[in-house]
Amino acid sequence: MALVTRENVGMRLAVRYAVLILVALVFAFPLVFMVISSLKPDQQLLQDTSSLRAFLPVGDVSLDNYFAAFDRAPIGRFMLNSVFVTVVTVTMSVAICSLAAFAFVYMNWSGRDAVLSIILATLIIPFETIAVPLLLMVSRLPWIGMEGIEWGWLNTYRVQIVPWIVDALTIFLFVQYFKDLPGELIEAARAEGAGWFQIYRRVVMPLSGPVLATAVILKSLKMYNEQYLWPLIVVQDEAHRPIMVGLGYFFQLNVAWGELMAYLTLISVPVLVFYLLLQRAFIASIASTGVKG
Repeated sequence: MALVTRENVGMRLAVRYAVLILVALVFAFPLVFMVISSLKPDQQLLQDTSSLRAFLPVGDVSLDNYFAAFDRAPIGRFMLNSVFVTVVTVTMSVAICSLAAFAFVYMNWSGRDAVLSIILATLIIPFETIAVPLLLMVSRLPWIGMEGIEWGWLNTYRVQIVPWIVDALTIFLFVQYFKDLPGELIEAARAEGAGWFQIYRRVVMPLSGPVLATAVILKSLKMYNEQYLWPLIVVQDEAHRPIMVGLGYFFQLNVAWGELMAYLTLISVPVLVFYLLLQRAFIASIASTGVKG
């Protein structure tokens, strides 16, 4: 009986792993196609799409598309812009959203629940509905710089950073996590004379590693992957454009498919490295955050 049970367990594990491998292959096929296509000239790339040769490094394979992609667009500059905008936005977002969540959870003030409900309601508003009003606003806002007061934020880094610092999802994650922290810690700190900011910095945030990791990962992926529509509207200066806007350089006149695949491979590398390095931390943080509905 024990032998039969072991065989059944082994069969179930084999089927489970086979299904998981099949699913992994389905998700990997587009990535394999992208990388292999980036090594082929356009004519061969289009011919191979009708067969399995599209997934095999056969034929005239070289790195010419990568060199041509760097000649067509300033990829290094675009990538540095994207990384800079992402890092600054995520850093400021985590700091400000966690402070806001702390105020919503631990401080009693009039209209607290109503304000939080309004903030969460913004999750259902698509960006396209506010793009034009936001454009009109940032085109007239003042900024105090090295040369004095400047009017308008167009063609700058700040126009790509400031509108996205505060978002409802990050506030919601911190609010839900802070609610699960032991209230006795806050009461003990208050009894010892600690101020609200001291409690936030020395008590709450040191215990918020899981939700902090979750917020950083989700915000980073969102900022890096969605830097297209808004920068395309507000940034015409090539020196400030992010990596996603560079896709348009490969659709001018005749589409350079091989160079486009090379460009997509290059901009996917940071995301893949980021995911592979932090996937365990991401899964662990999601499991331990305990976000409740």
